[in-house]
Amino acid sequence: MGAEGAGLRVDVRLPRGPAELHLRLSTAARRVGVFGPSGAGKTSLLRILAGLPPRGVGVVEVEGQAWQGPDLHLPPWKRGVGWVPQEATLFPHATVEQNLRWSGATEDAARALAPRLGLEGLLARRPRHLSGGERQRVALGRALLAQPRLLLLDEPFSALDPERRDQVVRVLDDWLDAAGARLVLVSHERADLERLCQEQWVVREGGGLSRVG
Repeated sequence: MGAEGAGLRVDVRLPRGPAELHLRLSTAARRVGVFGPSGAGKTSLLRILAGLPPRGVGVVEVEGQAWQGPDLHLPPWKRGVGWVPQEATLFPHATVEQNLRWSGATEDAARALAPRLGLEGLLARRPRHLSGGERQRVALGRALLAQPRLLLLDEPFSALDPERRDQVVRVLDDWLDAAGARLVLVSHERADLERLCQEQWVVREGGGLSRVG
């Protein structure tokens, strides 16, 4: 799909040692899945969309608004992005409920979402007392409660068992329908991409992106 009229457009070059990583994606799909080998540039694509370094040189446009370009870099806090990295980052001295509410959500909103993610019995705990899967669910909940216009997820289900994974995927699917937000999901699990995404793109060595199917 060409860039004209696209809802999401990335055309950015990043230095990578003696070579260069060129990430190029243009699509109108609201739910985009990305997969490919480790180190190919999947996380770099998410960081570029989030406005995080290294941002490289090139163009980022979302729904017709330029986020990056010549002499332009819209800071992360002005993008309306929800970002959940592969290693969930929580505030260590805050409880689960406080981490959820860091999004700006009310107590009622945080407590309403918690049971849907299986967190209702963990609200008073601190991150050091959580498993990897529990931390992932808290980080995802915090991102959803922030009501982003673009949700960026990097292997968000990797630490979940199959039953919990299915539960969280259903919650995310429902939230995306209700919120009307865009999604870029990086996952090695093609089944997750097929369930949640309208399009799938593969990142090849060197950063080239191709639509699959």
